[in-house]
Amino acid sequence: MTTSTMETTGTKLVSHAEWLAARKKFLAKEKELTHLRDELARLRRELPQEKIEKKYVFEGPNGKVGLADLFGGSSQLIIYHFMFGPGWKEGCPSCSFIADQFDSIAPHMAQRDVRLAAVSRATYPEIEAFKKRMGWQFPWVSSFGNDFNYDFQVSFSKEDIASGKSVYNYETTSFPSDEGPGASVFYKKDGGIFHTYSTYGRGLDMMLNAYNFIDLTPKGRNEEGLPYPMAWVRHHDKYGKPEVMEAVQILAPKDGCCSEK
Repeated sequence: MTTSTMETTGTKLVSHAEWLAARKKFLAKEKELTHLRDELARLRRELPQEKIEKKYVFEGPNGKVGLADLFGGSSQLIIYHFMFGPGWKEGCPSCSFIADQFDSIAPHMAQRDVRLAAVSRATYPEIEAFKKRMGWQFPWVSSFGNDFNYDFQVSFSKEDIASGKSVYNYETTSFPSDEGPGASVFYKKDGGIFHTYSTYGRGLDMMLNAYNFIDLTPKGRNEEGLPYPMAWVRHHDKYGKPEVMEAVQILAPKDGCCSEK
Protein backbone atom coordinates (compact mmCIF):
# COMPACT_ATOMS: atom_id res chain seq x y z
CA MET A 1 0.00 0.00 0.00
CA THR A 2 1.30 3.43 -0.93
CA THR A 3 0.70 6.61 1.00
CA SER A 4 0.78 10.30 0.19
CA THR A 5 1.26 13.58 2.00
CA MET A 6 -1.67 14.53 4.23
CA GLU A 7 -1.62 18.30 3.83
CA THR A 8 -5.25 18.97 4.71
CA THR A 9 -5.30 17.41 8.16
CA GLY A 10 -1.70 17.64 9.36
CA THR A 11 -1.59 13.99 10.46
CA LYS A 12 1.68 12.12 10.17
CA LEU A 13 2.46 9.71 7.35
CA VAL A 14 3.11 6.11 8.43
CA SER A 15 3.51 2.59 7.08
CA HIS A 16 0.52 0.25 6.90
CA ALA A 17 1.75 -1.69 9.95
CA GLU A 18 1.94 1.52 11.98
CA TRP A 19 -1.47 2.61 10.68
CA LEU A 20 -3.00 -0.72 11.70
CA ALA A 21 -1.50 -0.52 15.19
CA ALA A 22 -2.88 3.00 15.68
CA ARG A 23 -6.27 1.94 14.33
CA LYS A 24 -6.51 -0.98 16.77
CA LYS A 25 -5.57 1.28 19.67
CA PHE A 26 -8.28 3.73 18.66
CA LEU A 27 -10.76 0.86 18.26
CA ALA A 28 -10.45 0.20 21.98
CA LYS A 29 -11.55 3.79 22.64
CA GLU A 30 -14.46 3.41 20.23
CA LYS A 31 -15.61 0.30 22.07
CA GLU A 32 -15.41 2.16 25.39
CA LEU A 33 -17.69 4.85 23.98
CA THR A 34 -20.10 2.27 22.57
CA HIS A 35 -20.40 0.54 25.93
CA LEU A 36 -20.84 3.88 27.70
CA ARG A 37 -23.54 4.88 25.21
CA ASP A 38 -25.34 1.58 25.84
CA GLU A 39 -25.14 2.22 29.58
CA LEU A 40 -26.51 5.76 29.18
CA ALA A 41 -29.40 4.42 27.10
CA ARG A 42 -30.20 1.91 29.85
CA LEU A 43 -30.07 4.59 32.55
CA ARG A 44 -32.24 6.88 30.42
CA ARG A 45 -34.90 4.18 30.22
CA GLU A 46 -34.81 3.88 34.01
CA LEU A 47 -35.39 7.59 34.68
CA PRO A 48 -38.56 8.39 36.66
CA GLN A 49 -41.61 9.57 34.75
CA GLU A 50 -44.03 12.43 35.40
CA LYS A 51 -47.69 12.38 34.43
CA ILE A 52 -48.90 15.10 32.07
CA GLU A 53 -51.91 16.64 33.78
CA LYS A 54 -52.38 19.73 31.59
CA LYS A 55 -54.64 19.41 28.56
CA TYR A 56 -52.69 20.87 25.66
CA VAL A 57 -54.61 21.74 22.49
CA PHE A 58 -52.63 21.99 19.25
CA GLU A 59 -53.60 23.07 15.74
CA GLY A 60 -52.99 20.63 12.91
CA PRO A 61 -54.10 20.03 9.31
CA ASN A 62 -57.51 18.79 10.47
CA GLY A 63 -58.09 21.32 13.22
CA LYS A 64 -57.55 21.01 16.94
CA VAL A 65 -55.83 17.93 18.41
CA GLY A 66 -54.61 16.91 21.84
CA LEU A 67 -51.27 15.49 22.90
CA ALA A 68 -52.73 11.96 22.86
CA ASP A 69 -53.62 12.35 19.18
CA LEU A 70 -49.97 12.89 18.26
CA PHE A 71 -49.13 9.30 19.24
CA GLY A 72 -51.02 7.88 16.26
CA GLY A 73 -51.07 4.12 16.78
CA SER A 74 -47.93 4.06 18.93
CA SER A 75 -47.50 4.14 22.70
CA GLN A 76 -44.27 6.15 22.53
CA LEU A 77 -43.92 9.65 21.12
CA ILE A 78 -40.85 11.76 20.41
CA ILE A 79 -41.60 15.44 19.92
CA TYR A 80 -39.00 17.60 18.26
CA HIS A 81 -39.31 21.19 19.49
CA PHE A 82 -38.73 22.88 16.15
CA MET A 83 -37.57 26.51 16.39
CA PHE A 84 -40.22 28.37 14.42
CA GLY A 85 -41.96 31.28 16.10
CA PRO A 86 -45.10 33.15 15.06
CA GLY A 87 -44.30 35.75 12.43
CA TRP A 88 -41.05 34.08 11.33
CA LYS A 89 -40.59 33.77 7.58
CA GLU A 90 -39.21 30.23 7.87
CA GLY A 91 -38.09 27.65 10.38
CA CYS A 92 -34.62 27.41 11.89
CA PRO A 93 -32.03 26.10 9.37
CA SER A 94 -30.38 23.85 11.96
CA CYS A 95 -33.71 22.38 13.05
CA SER A 96 -34.45 21.84 9.35
CA PHE A 97 -31.10 20.04 9.04
CA ILE A 98 -32.36 17.58 11.66
CA ALA A 99 -35.90 17.38 10.27
CA ASP A 100 -34.74 16.45 6.76
CA GLN A 101 -34.33 12.86 7.97
CA PHE A 102 -37.69 12.49 9.76
CA ASP A 103 -39.75 11.14 6.86
CA SER A 104 -37.21 8.47 5.95
CA ILE A 105 -36.87 7.07 9.49
CA ALA A 106 -40.57 7.19 10.41
CA PRO A 107 -41.48 3.73 8.97
CA HIS A 108 -38.59 2.13 10.86
CA MET A 109 -39.46 3.85 14.13
CA ALA A 110 -43.06 2.68 13.82
CA GLN A 111 -41.78 -0.91 13.99
CA ARG A 112 -40.43 -0.08 17.46
CA ASP A 113 -43.73 1.47 18.61
CA VAL A 114 -42.41 5.03 18.28
CA ARG A 115 -43.94 8.01 16.51
CA LEU A 116 -42.03 11.20 15.72
CA ALA A 117 -43.75 14.58 15.47
CA ALA A 118 -42.73 18.23 15.57
CA VAL A 119 -44.25 21.09 17.53
CA SER A 120 -43.64 24.81 16.97
CA ARG A 121 -45.18 28.01 18.28
CA ALA A 122 -45.65 29.38 14.75
CA THR A 123 -49.27 29.38 13.61
CA TYR A 124 -50.38 26.31 11.68
CA PRO A 125 -50.72 28.19 8.34
CA GLU A 126 -47.08 29.31 8.76
CA ILE A 127 -46.01 25.73 9.51
CA GLU A 128 -48.02 24.35 6.60
CA ALA A 129 -46.47 26.74 4.08
CA PHE A 130 -42.90 26.05 5.21
CA LYS A 131 -43.52 22.29 5.42
CA LYS A 132 -44.81 22.31 1.83
CA ARG A 133 -41.77 24.26 0.67
CA MET A 134 -39.44 21.72 2.30
CA GLY A 135 -41.39 18.75 0.91
CA TRP A 136 -41.89 17.17 4.34
CA GLN A 137 -44.71 14.83 5.35
CA PHE A 138 -44.07 14.16 9.06
CA PRO A 139 -46.68 15.28 11.64
CA TRP A 140 -46.11 18.89 12.70
CA VAL A 141 -48.55 20.90 14.77
CA SER A 142 -48.77 24.40 16.22
CA SER A 143 -48.68 25.15 19.94
CA PHE A 144 -49.61 28.78 19.33
CA GLY A 145 -51.87 29.96 22.13
CA ASN A 146 -51.00 27.24 24.66
CA ASP A 147 -48.26 26.79 27.26
CA PHE A 148 -46.60 23.70 25.79
CA ASN A 149 -43.42 25.39 24.54
CA TYR A 150 -43.03 27.40 27.73
CA ASP A 151 -43.66 24.39 29.96
CA PHE A 152 -40.95 22.44 28.13
CA GLN A 153 -38.54 25.38 28.21
CA VAL A 154 -38.17 25.99 24.49
CA SER A 155 -39.97 29.35 24.31
CA PHE A 156 -39.08 32.42 26.33
CA SER A 157 -40.86 35.65 27.22
CA LYS A 158 -39.47 39.07 26.38
CA GLU A 159 -39.04 39.64 30.12
CA ASP A 160 -36.94 36.49 30.50
CA ILE A 161 -34.74 37.45 27.58
CA ALA A 162 -34.32 41.03 28.80
CA SER A 163 -33.40 39.91 32.32
CA GLY A 164 -31.01 37.22 31.09
CA LYS A 165 -32.88 34.66 33.18
CA SER A 166 -34.31 32.21 30.67
CA VAL A 167 -34.38 28.57 31.75
CA TYR A 168 -32.89 26.34 29.04
CA ASN A 169 -31.21 22.96 29.29
CA TYR A 170 -32.06 22.79 33.00
CA GLU A 171 -30.24 25.96 33.96
CA THR A 172 -30.93 29.68 34.15
CA THR A 173 -29.03 31.35 31.36
CA SER A 174 -28.94 34.36 29.07
CA PHE A 175 -30.78 33.12 25.98
CA PRO A 176 -30.78 35.48 22.98
CA SER A 177 -33.87 34.18 21.18
CA ASP A 178 -37.52 33.70 22.04
CA GLU A 179 -37.40 30.11 20.72
CA GLY A 180 -34.98 27.25 21.35
CA PRO A 181 -34.50 23.68 20.06
CA GLY A 182 -35.13 20.51 22.01
CA ALA A 183 -36.69 17.05 22.02
CA SER A 184 -39.10 15.46 24.50
CA VAL A 185 -40.25 11.88 24.92
CA PHE A 186 -43.69 10.75 26.09
CA TYR A 187 -45.19 7.36 26.96
CA LYS A 188 -48.89 6.53 26.83
CA LYS A 189 -50.02 3.81 29.22
CA ASP A 190 -52.88 2.98 31.59
CA GLY A 191 -54.98 5.79 30.14
CA GLY A 192 -52.40 8.48 30.92
CA ILE A 193 -49.52 10.27 29.21
CA PHE A 194 -46.14 10.42 30.91
CA HIS A 195 -43.11 12.60 30.25
CA THR A 196 -39.97 10.44 30.35
CA TYR A 197 -37.14 12.56 28.93
CA SER A 198 -36.20 15.91 27.39
CA THR A 199 -32.90 17.08 25.94
CA TYR A 200 -31.59 20.39 24.63
CA GLY A 201 -28.48 22.04 23.18
CA ARG A 202 -25.68 19.56 22.50
CA GLY A 203 -27.98 16.79 23.68
CA LEU A 204 -29.53 17.00 20.22
CA ASP A 205 -26.27 15.92 18.57
CA MET A 206 -27.52 12.34 18.69
CA MET A 207 -30.20 13.33 16.16
CA LEU A 208 -27.74 14.81 13.66
CA ASN A 209 -27.16 11.77 11.46
CA ALA A 210 -25.24 13.77 8.85
CA TYR A 211 -22.73 14.79 11.51
CA ASN A 212 -22.22 11.13 12.44
CA PHE A 213 -21.00 10.53 8.89
CA ILE A 214 -19.04 13.79 8.69
CA ASP A 215 -17.25 12.95 11.95
CA LEU A 216 -15.72 9.90 10.21
CA THR A 217 -13.82 12.05 7.73
CA PRO A 218 -10.30 13.54 8.00
CA LYS A 219 -11.57 17.12 8.07
CA GLY A 220 -14.42 16.33 10.45
CA ARG A 221 -16.97 19.08 10.95
CA ASN A 222 -14.44 21.65 9.79
CA GLU A 223 -16.23 24.45 11.63
CA GLU A 224 -13.24 26.25 13.10
CA GLY A 225 -13.31 29.91 12.18
CA LEU A 226 -17.08 30.02 11.66
CA PRO A 227 -19.13 32.50 13.74
CA TYR A 228 -20.70 29.51 15.54
CA PRO A 229 -21.02 25.75 14.94
CA MET A 230 -23.48 24.94 12.14
CA ALA A 231 -23.14 28.44 10.65
CA TRP A 232 -22.64 26.68 7.30
CA VAL A 233 -26.03 24.92 7.47
CA ARG A 234 -28.76 26.13 5.10
CA HIS A 235 -32.24 24.94 4.26
CA HIS A 236 -31.80 22.19 1.69
CA ASP A 237 -33.28 24.38 -1.06
CA LYS A 238 -30.76 27.18 -0.43
CA TYR A 239 -27.41 25.49 -1.01
CA GLY A 240 -25.69 27.04 -4.00
CA LYS A 241 -27.91 30.11 -3.94
CA PRO A 242 -27.10 33.63 -2.71
CA GLU A 243 -28.22 34.01 0.88
CA VAL A 244 -30.86 36.67 1.32
CA MET A 245 -31.52 37.57 4.97
CA GLU A 246 -33.33 40.57 6.36
CA ALA A 247 -32.21 39.62 9.87
CA VAL A 248 -30.43 36.66 11.40
CA GLN A 249 -30.78 35.66 15.04
CA ILE A 250 -27.60 33.85 16.10
CA LEU A 251 -27.62 31.77 19.25
CA ALA A 252 -24.56 31.21 21.40
CA PRO A 253 -22.20 28.57 19.95
CA LYS A 254 -23.11 26.04 22.65
CA ASP A 255 -26.71 26.07 21.47
CA GLY A 256 -25.79 25.33 17.87
CA CYS A 257 -28.85 26.72 16.14
CA CYS A 258 -30.00 29.86 14.43
CA SER A 259 -33.19 31.29 13.02
CA GLU A 260 -34.31 33.79 10.46
CA LYS A 261 -37.15 36.04 11.53
